[in-house]
Amino acid sequence: MQNSRRMQLPPGWDLPDQIKARLGERAGRQRAMVAEGHLLLVLHKVPRAGESEREGVFFWREPDGTWKFSGGGPGLGRMQAHLEEFENTVEKLEAEYDQADDATEYFRIIEAAVPLHRAAKNLHGALQTAREALPDVRELIILRDRAGDIERAGELLQTDARNALDYKIAKQAEEQSRLGHEMNQAGHRLNLLASIFLPLTAIASILGTNLRSGLESDSPLVLWSIVALGIVLGFVIRSLLSKKS
Repeated sequence: MQNSRRMQLPPGWDLPDQIKARLGERAGRQRAMVAEGHLLLVLHKVPRAGESEREGVFFWREPDGTWKFSGGGPGLGRMQAHLEEFENTVEKLEAEYDQADDATEYFRIIEAAVPLHRAAKNLHGALQTAREALPDVRELIILRDRAGDIERAGELLQTDARNALDYKIAKQAEEQSRLGHEMNQAGHRLNLLASIFLPLTAIASILGTNLRSGLESDSPLVLWSIVALGIVLGFVIRSLLSKKS
């Protein structure tokens, strides 16, 4: 949940009481308020990833067309600079998206793009409200359209980054599945190989004990016959395991 910092109107701003009554101790959401020909825009600065609070700014247009900015300086010029800061932030993230190559980088871009797109959307909405309230003010049309372009750019960036992240995750999952399958196959081959020598190992273990079996003085052919029998039994077991697999 995002919060806005405490802020007050600059001294000397003689706004209609109807507008002042709608202001609280915090900037609140981005919005436009119009009364008696006066326009007050309550906007947020460009959000930063990881920040929960939003810093608000005021833009006041008087009935005679004069713009003022709560931070000082020429109001209309500062309004244009405000939009330019959003544009530059989107372009920076787009450049980072073009260079991104792993899931961590895509996630970081999404983390920054989500609040940026939300702020740009609310900025566009506030300027649209101002435009509808003052339809004859030409600069509001230009500012609104510019904010709309920022909103669309932010939305596209967010969507592209999410798609790229999903693709990376899917590719990694596919690669892990393939490696797991290869490991299972390798393990199965080792089991088949071990099954060939399992009977022979068992027979050798039995005959290798210090008990008299009665074969100590027999021909070496008996030993080789037992070895052959063990190998044959091993292949039989291997065949049964292969069929079962």
